[in-house]
Amino acid sequence: MRMRPEHAGIIALTILTLGLGTGPDSHVPTTKPDAALLEEVREILKEVPLIDGHNDAPWQIRKLVRNHLDDIDFSKDTRRFADPMQTDIPRLRAGGVGGQFWSVWVPDEYENTDALQLTFEQIDLVHRLVARYPDHLELALTADDVDRIHGNGKIASLIGMEGGHCINNSLAVLRQFYHAGARSMTITHWDNNDWADAATVPPVNNGLTSFGREVIKEMNRLGMLIDLSHISLKTMHDVLDVSKAPVIFSHSSARAVCDHPRNVSDEVLKRVKRNGGMVMVTFVTSYVSEEMRYYKADEQAERRRLEELHPDNPTAVKAGMSDWVAEHPVPTVPLALVADHVDHIKDVAGIDHVGIGSDFDGIATTPEGLEDVSGFPNLLAELLKRGYAEEDLKKVAGLNLLRVYREVENRARKLQRNTKPADVLIDEIDER
Repeated sequence: MRMRPEHAGIIALTILTLGLGTGPDSHVPTTKPDAALLEEVREILKEVPLIDGHNDAPWQIRKLVRNHLDDIDFSKDTRRFADPMQTDIPRLRAGGVGGQFWSVWVPDEYENTDALQLTFEQIDLVHRLVARYPDHLELALTADDVDRIHGNGKIASLIGMEGGHCINNSLAVLRQFYHAGARSMTITHWDNNDWADAATVPPVNNGLTSFGREVIKEMNRLGMLIDLSHISLKTMHDVLDVSKAPVIFSHSSARAVCDHPRNVSDEVLKRVKRNGGMVMVTFVTSYVSEEMRYYKADEQAERRRLEELHPDNPTAVKAGMSDWVAEHPVPTVPLALVADHVDHIKDVAGIDHVGIGSDFDGIATTPEGLEDVSGFPNLLAELLKRGYAEEDLKKVAGLNLLRVYREVENRARKLQRNTKPADVLIDEIDER
């Protein structure tokens, strides 16, 4: 395929000093210079789309300009804002991104109809963003759409919901989100909802409730990707027990490498392999690095201490945190650690079950070399350096996600022949 004009002359933007590998294949020698590895990556990404499983730019746009697209030019560098973004079209192009799941996240503090309305507003934002930049972005509703859009030199834009609280305990609302273009949903976000437990708070539902199982079945019937990032271990197992289609983790990593509850244990990795699903390795530094995980825990403990000490004085809390950070510099997280997570998932679940889910614009700190969406080629070049074959790199970049997506679509077509839309209500089957 002919090199796209917007890719010309950008190789130098993403050259990274490699040789940081610490994974099981990091001893594999290579005589290719770094620029040659990056050029090889770019040739690969002309053939297959690099599909990122999770990007929170829509919420950043809401925070910065209240969704007024006239006030932000996504075709120019968005680092100019006081709160710099990690995503814009020039850097997506520089990063070789061919498919992007745009997260239509709504924080957990929004509940019921508030969460429902805000989610629809965020979906509307993605539709308007895509329509505003038709030379670069196009909405994708199927796996075939992703292939077609990438083949036409554009970025396939998919809509991913983050947090099942946004359906307001209604299967009818879930269906309307699907009809509005949403093609994936995480079962929870940071907190539990009324029918599923999250990974980061004490459980209240013992995994999935009866209504939660109905949500999973309806997502299967619709052909909606079930996203297990953010949910508790028990909820993971419950979903895997119920789902008749492959699942994804859109932005999680390997718990054996970094023991964060948001990551995926080897036990679950083996079940994901049997399920046919995949884990999309994230760049969230506290999920990548044990050192950063401990640092973040200490930071949060200090903030809680200061808030208890100064309950009515946020200025004092802010000053105290500035002093603490000055005395405790933020650890650096090398790109090689992200590659270690890819290695581990490949070793436990297999090369067919790993991908990339950055969480850009949802994270304050990033691994070195992965500072924004332009950095994806650096990670893929590191995998090449570790000895990944070209066909394996294509799978990690996007082919694995496309395989999962097609299997989800195929399962939905079969279910729709014999299964009607579910109309059960949560209070009819769950004790509340």
